[in-house]
Order: sequence, then C-alpha cells, then structure tokens
Amino acid sequence: MNIAQFSTQTQATAFTAPSPGTIRRITLIGSTGSIGTQGLEVIASAPDRFAVAALSGGHNLALLATQAVATRAPAVGCAHPGIDALAAAIAEAAEAAGVHGYAPQLFAGEHAATEIARFPDADVVLNGITGSIGLAPTLAALNAGHLLALANKESLIVGGQLVKAAAAPGQLVPVDSEHSALAQALRAGTPDEVHKLIVTASGGPFRGWSAEALRSVTPAQALAHPTWDMGKVITTNSATMVNKALEVIEAHLLFDVPLERIEAVVHPQSIVHSMVEFIDGSTIAQASPPDMALPIALGIGWPHRVPGSATPCDWSTVASWTFEPLDEEAFGAIRLAKAASAASPTHMAVYNAVNEEAVEAFHTGAIRFTDIVETIEAILGTYTPEAGAPTLQTVLAAETWARKAAAKRLESL
Repeated sequence: MNIAQFSTQTQATAFTAPSPGTIRRITLIGSTGSIGTQGLEVIASAPDRFAVAALSGGHNLALLATQAVATRAPAVGCAHPGIDALAAAIAEAAEAAGVHGYAPQLFAGEHAATEIARFPDADVVLNGITGSIGLAPTLAALNAGHLLALANKESLIVGGQLVKAAAAPGQLVPVDSEHSALAQALRAGTPDEVHKLIVTASGGPFRGWSAEALRSVTPAQALAHPTWDMGKVITTNSATMVNKALEVIEAHLLFDVPLERIEAVVHPQSIVHSMVEFIDGSTIAQASPPDMALPIALGIGWPHRVPGSATPCDWSTVASWTFEPLDEEAFGAIRLAKAASAASPTHMAVYNAVNEEAVEAFHTGAIRFTDIVETIEAILGTYTPEAGAPTLQTVLAAETWARKAAAKRLESL
C-alpha cells in the first residue's frame, strides 16, 4: 500500500477491481453491526450494482437469519458456536417470510468470520467488525484475492506490516469516513505533491473539558456522541480520542505518510471529513453531511461512485464550519499512539488491546474514564517487543500479554 494507489499516479501492477458494468458480489463481515446493517441498506438501494455473496454476524442469530433470508446469501456464518442454532434461526426466519428452499452454506464458531471472508464467490469483502478480532478475516480476504473495503481499522493498526504485505496495490480501500475522505482528496495530486494529511475530529461529547473534569465522566455521558450513532466501543473511543489516535495511525499505514505530517484538528460540525494539504499551499477537503452510507458505497464500489448514496450539503442555507486545535493536555491518546507506532511493529497491538480491556472495565464501573488512557500509557511503558520482523504469532502474543497486563492493573485501580 502507498499513496500512489489513491492519487492521480497509477501503478501497472495495481489490483484490478471488478469492472463497473458488472454486479459486484459483496461479503459482509459483521453484518449485524452498525456498518454491516448500513452496508446492507446500501446494497439494497443499488441492486443494479451490488448483490450479497455472504454474511457473517456475531451472536444476534435472529437478525442474522432475517438478513440472510432477505438477501438469499449463499453463505452465512456466526460467532455463536452452534451451527444447529444458526440453521434453526434461518429456518424460522424463512418460514416467517414465506420463503421455501433456501439452504445456504453455514459456518459457526470463532473462525466463522474468517471462513466467510475467504468465501470464493465474492468480489468485495466489507469488514465491519469492531476490534482486533477483525485481523484474521482481513488477512483471509486479502489472501483470497478479494477487494477489501475496510471499516475494521483495528486489523490494520494491529496487523500493520502483515496487512500491508498481504495487500496488493489498490486491493485495500478505506471505509472510515476520514480515510475515505483522504483517499478522495488524494486524487487531486500526485504522491510527491502531498505535504500533509489533516484528519478531522468532532471533538466528541467532551470538547472543551479539562483533564480534571474528565475524571468524573460516566459511561452514559461517554456514549452520548454529538454527531455519530456508533457502537459502545467506538463511541467510547471517540470520547477518549483513542478512535482519532487509531485513525491517525491508520492514515500513516494506508498512505505511507510520515506521522509527523499527519495532524488531527477538531471540527464539531463533522461536515469536512478530512483534508489533504499540497506543497503549493492548496488544501483539498471532502465535505458531506455525516452519513456512513457514502463511504460504505464508495468503498464497495471503488473507484466508482454510486449515485444517490447520501444527501449532499445544502448550499442554499446559511452554515458555519469551525476548526480548532486539539487539546493534547486533556486528550493524550494521539500523542501516545504516535509514540507507540514509532516504537515497534507490535506496540500498537498492545495499545489497542489495553484500550479494549479498559473500555470494558469503564463500562462495568470498575474504573474512571481517565483511567482508560492512563492504563494504555502505563502498560506501554512496561512492554518489550520481540526482536525481528513481526509475524501473526508475535502480534497475537503481544495482544495476549497486553490483555493480561491490563487486567492486572485494572484490578488494582
């Protein structure tokens, strides 16, 4: 992966996306989550462009079965360990819908998402899982030769060089709104004309709060995001700015721009999703009302746009867009992530794993809001990476170590 695949400079060896005249068969990993359900809506709205190849969900078998019956997905997988339970749920959903003869190939258990990701009868895999458990499906999709529309940022951040090595130029397309915006803006110039990437942040529910005030934040307050409707982990990560920290690292890995040339800026309106500053002083921004349908549609249809994906800005009404610097004293997650990314190929695996453990502890009432980032910093300070190039085994070992170290520290708080 490098910046050239998203810019006006092309590569002869780039991954060949499905032609625009064919119906793309889409596999959805995490189909019952926020990205997955919105992805199915995008697919349903453009039947001349997209069809479902396979679905993989978690433990919500009723919703997964309903999705499977509605789309007639040829293959269905679930994290639930019982394949009989999945079959029964699909049979019940089919009967309720008056559908007869639908019998998809089924997968169940911890490896189901990975099996679905490599399912051969697909053109594109949309990975919408939250968390580092998305790494194995990401690698499986790339190794199977599918175009990967990646909303699961953690798999790239944790997998780092492993994911980059597995992806052919042009095979990996970002779905996060910020990185989709950067990919679009980069097409305005060539790689050597790019000076800086600017990743925007809404500021979350605690914009303007002091570090001291943040100590009293409750889980309910952390989940009250002013702009986006997301799941528990991502919404909490947005409140701590860990999500923005992960996005800065993701931009570094996706576009091969040095960390010192990637900045985060607070933009409360969430209309400008990110910007690219070029060497001549020009800044190209991608703007649209906050709606994940647009980056999802562009991701699974890349490099072609899907008409009517989202409502555009209304230029007939008065509007104000503001930008302000991030308070790094109150929100130190980005500073920590940049240091971790520069330290070793597995430091970000530790960063992410500790964060996941700390977020869960916060929502059970075991720790304070500010303990999340403080725990990340503390555990990173005690981590010693293994020597040599990273492998899947060393990445997983780093994660396991981090979760155990985090659990021990969290118990003492």
